[in-house]
Amino acid sequence: MKKFVPLTFVAVTAALLAFANAAPAADLKIATVDLRKVFDKYYKTVESTAGIKQEAADIDKRRKELVDDAKTNEDEWRKLIDKANDQAVSSEERDKSKKAAEQKYGELESDKEAITEFDRVSTAQMHDKQQQRRDDIVKEIRQVLNADAKAAGYNMVLDVSGESANMVPFLLYTNGQTDMTDALIKELNSTAPPGALDALPSTTNSPKSSSSNTP
Repeated sequence: MKKFVPLTFVAVTAALLAFANAAPAADLKIATVDLRKVFDKYYKTVESTAGIKQEAADIDKRRKELVDDAKTNEDEWRKLIDKANDQAVSSEERDKSKKAAEQKYGELESDKEAITEFDRVSTAQMHDKQQQRRDDIVKEIRQVLNADAKAAGYNMVLDVSGESANMVPFLLYTNGQTDMTDALIKELNSTAPPGALDALPSTTNSPKSSSSNTP
């Protein structure tokens, strides 16, 4: 059986070999960065997450209103059904209630369709917003990272938060001497408005997240 080799390993190894062949090893300068930590500790990420949570709360509120309206219509429909089957009232009243129940049932079906459509649209919109905001933040981080790496004369920067397809850290060892993480976080947060840094994660190493907000 052939041994599985992650594509990321192949790609980065190829890049390293290319640099090694193009210049003496002494001239090859490689830095590291924990992109996940930078992303989590960037004040704009915290602001974006708070904004997304508020929008999600607004969506939940609106959905509850739709569900409550549907429940009211369902209660009215059941009352009309009971009245349509009530032998204590006249046949004329029963027929009238039956027609009203049929009309109310149509409203119930419309309510169900409206909730389904609301869920579909709101879920898609929230996903797109999360993805766009994540992409915008990562783009900003990379612009600053690229400028700093270029100024420092690094040939490449490796993300130590990355994992291989085998779910193990891609970069197995670094002495940390050329790590850009903390300096990058400090630079990115240097323009944070008053109070914006108060909500930043306090942990040294941010936990891995499966959220779409994580780079």
